[in-house]
Amino acid sequence: MEWIEALILGIVQGLTEYLPVSSSGHLQIGQHLLGVNEVGGLTFDIVVHVATVLATLVVLWNEVVWIFKGLFKWEGRINEEQKYALNILISMIPIGIVGLFFKDYIDEIFQGSLMIVGVCLFVTAFLLALTHFYRPQEREHISPLHAFIIGIAQALAVLPGLSRSGSTIATGLLLGNSRQKLAQFSFLMVIPPILGEALLDFKHLVAPSAEYIAENGAAAQIPVSTLVVGFIAAFLSGCFACHWMIAFVKKCKLIYFAVYCALVGALAIYMSSL
Repeated sequence: MEWIEALILGIVQGLTEYLPVSSSGHLQIGQHLLGVNEVGGLTFDIVVHVATVLATLVVLWNEVVWIFKGLFKWEGRINEEQKYALNILISMIPIGIVGLFFKDYIDEIFQGSLMIVGVCLFVTAFLLALTHFYRPQEREHISPLHAFIIGIAQALAVLPGLSRSGSTIATGLLLGNSRQKLAQFSFLMVIPPILGEALLDFKHLVAPSAEYIAENGAAAQIPVSTLVVGFIAAFLSGCFACHWMIAFVKKCKLIYFAVYCALVGALAIYMSSL
């Protein structure tokens, strides 16, 4: 992987991690167009995912500090910060189950299939379009039940092409949650799963299994400078996308992303037939 390819893919990862268009789907399309399918890509994936987590922490730093300051306070009853943290933990249950027990199986079945990416992008487009035509009365706070349902949407988004942010934000809006707070919750709830996924992938690099070596060979080395370029590109573009998307969701203009996902989905299906 050359530095220019790392720059492009880093920007793609940073932008699409927050925009409701599927980062995994765009990375697969980008890798296909650039011809980047070499072993060692796993290291790059870990680096850019950690960069997007850092971008989330930077943009939502005040919210993170607010949660931690109130997390260890006891005022005779559970406070708002503790409720928020509890909802994040509840939202992690579905993705935790999928990540621990089914991630390798899902990767084996669906990774690398542009047809699956295209179909899932159409599903993303459908969910986003629903938020344009169906707008229930908003409620101020996200309930534990809604947090769990949004978590299920996040778990389903392990499929390439099914946007994590698009699925969680659309599900939350369809449930009637406040668009003022939903994007922040969606981005904060994804931090632990992304870090967990990075750790699960990291184990393949540190102690690769026989099956992993048989499929991918020995771990190829990507130059540190290339990884740095990818990290910086993903971090800066992620900061921009995270900040911009929070403001955009408040206006509830997701129909534009629905059209975009449908077009890219059609492109992915076309590319899979070539």
